[in-house]
Amino acid sequence: MNATLTRLTATPVRRHFLCAVIGLVVIVLALESLSTFRQSQLTSVAYLAIAAGGLTVLTGLSGQLSLGHGAFMAVGAYTAALMLRANDSGWSVSLVLLAATVVSAVVGIVVGVAAARLHGPYLAGATLALAVAVPGLALYFSDYLGGEQGLVVPAPKVPALIDDVMYFVTGNELSGTKFVAYVSWILLVLVFFLLANVSSSRIGRRWRAVRDDEVAAELSGIDLGRARILAFVVSAACAGAGGAVLAMSARIAAPSGFTLTLSLTLLSAVVIGGLGTLSGALIGALLLTYIPPVVTNLGLDLGLSSLQSAELAPLVTGIFTVLVILFAPLGLVGTYRRLRTTRKGMK
Repeated sequence: MNATLTRLTATPVRRHFLCAVIGLVVIVLALESLSTFRQSQLTSVAYLAIAAGGLTVLTGLSGQLSLGHGAFMAVGAYTAALMLRANDSGWSVSLVLLAATVVSAVVGIVVGVAAARLHGPYLAGATLALAVAVPGLALYFSDYLGGEQGLVVPAPKVPALIDDVMYFVTGNELSGTKFVAYVSWILLVLVFFLLANVSSSRIGRRWRAVRDDEVAAELSGIDLGRARILAFVVSAACAGAGGAVLAMSARIAAPSGFTLTLSLTLLSAVVIGGLGTLSGALIGALLLTYIPPVVTNLGLDLGLSSLQSAELAPLVTGIFTVLVILFAPLGLVGTYRRLRTTRKGMK
């Protein structure tokens, strides 16, 4: 048994593949035992984690601060919405997700080329402007993008073959909400598997070198501009995929869904979980998805009005974020790893 486990975890790719398989099993068990509302919440966790995973690669590994990743999610969401509306949901979900990812990656190339010349607050300011400007395009091209009201997104059709297979495996029918939840979490596992392998490869080591010391990285032969652009493209592609899932889940793509708040939420998820860690991005997405409804329900139980309870949620979330920054500056996952390493060194 130990020898088999050793072979399965002998290389980073094998370890990541094993984690992906275990994750898929957990996903099936969880989604088949939860209500439709909980499935919808898990979908929210998934698309936030997908986008946050790309952002943690950009900020945590390559050292580029972006405040505008909600804009790339908007690009992916509108791409998915236009495709689903154009053929009355006749497009396969995989093709829609691929198109949203590719379009967002192309936009990421354009932005990344400009961002490669910027650093620190200048880069943050440029991406902040991007987050403000992109949703406004829906108002300018209102005839095609629906203006302020946005585009209503048809529900993706469940393929008959997949429906039959899932019924054979689980004994339950595959509803539209559950189907989107499966799509979101399978996509999350796939994205994290690819990002984990890229991060542990030569490309990831180049990103870390650029982040830690630009001069030393350049002297060692690393093209700084190419490394930064590649990180931006990968991150933008992830955000676009997350945006496509958001559109499928919310059934609408509108400017109000891609405000600056969304970009800051992604950054908060990365900071809370831990910069540079995919598990941290997932934990941050989980916390930022579940803290607001829990706090709102707690406020109602304490006798507050609906409005007061709703206003209490962002306050608690903000306080929690500040506490994490003060007492766990490496994020929850990063601080845990540091404490574990310290304890091992003391033994």
